[in-house]
Amino acid sequence: MRSNVPAFELHTPAGLGEALSLLADGPGAWRPFAGGTDLMVLLEAGKLNHKRYVNLWPLAELRGIAVSAESVAVGALTTYSEIRRHPLLQQEFPMLCQAAGETGGVAIQNRGTIGGNIVNASPAADSGPALLAYDVELEVISQRGSRRIPYTAFHVGYKKMDLAADELLKAVHMPRSAPGWRQYYRKVGTRRAQAISKVCFAGRARVEHGQVADVRIALGSVAPTVIRCRKTEDALVQGRGLAVAQDALRGEVAPIDDMRSTARYRLRVCLNLLEEFVASVTAV
Repeated sequence: MRSNVPAFELHTPAGLGEALSLLADGPGAWRPFAGGTDLMVLLEAGKLNHKRYVNLWPLAELRGIAVSAESVAVGALTTYSEIRRHPLLQQEFPMLCQAAGETGGVAIQNRGTIGGNIVNASPAADSGPALLAYDVELEVISQRGSRRIPYTAFHVGYKKMDLAADELLKAVHMPRSAPGWRQYYRKVGTRRAQAISKVCFAGRARVEHGQVADVRIALGSVAPTVIRCRKTEDALVQGRGLAVAQDALRGEVAPIDDMRSTARYRLRVCLNLLEEFVASVTAV
């Protein structure tokens, strides 16, 4: 059943201040609307329950990619297409660019935003594992001020976030790492394009003398949220071998059976991708 469009209200504010004022006016009465690539699917299916939205799309304050010596700030309204085409992101953050290029098709990439992908809070989000592996921080704002949250602490449960009803995600802050880190990203889905992931793996490692000296590993679609696999990381850094790292990974993921895959298949793929990751970053 399709939704009754006249029953919905979409207000376009004159600026960011007005948008924050609306969100603060009875928190929860208004909700943000960015690219709309997820909300329009719910609207078409008749499952969009909330009726009043603030149109963020015209707000320049939430757009753009700013580069400094220490970090890169990506505005919440920056689209997947803008991310994957940015030269510095291609060079230093290739996993995020690959994730952007594998999210939906061209139309979705032109309209979908990095902020929308984050606050939609799907454990299958393509950008989530890459962002976790890059140790990013999220900047959120409201009329009360701004604050930064490590992305590792942002998702607190399935579709639950450390984000108040009157707050907006403003930007993603990605620290620029020293040279020498090797990166690996793999999305496994039913098809090679326009598919929701069955498993998504992002990893980067600093290798010294053929051994992993430091590492970040994150996965999507294998738990209620995207996850960092710290015990698996520790096993690799301590040089305890692939088999021990795979045993650690078994204890960190919690895959389920659903319409896209089975828990057994997802676990097998996780272990295979870990092996592929280790082989790729330690290869001479």
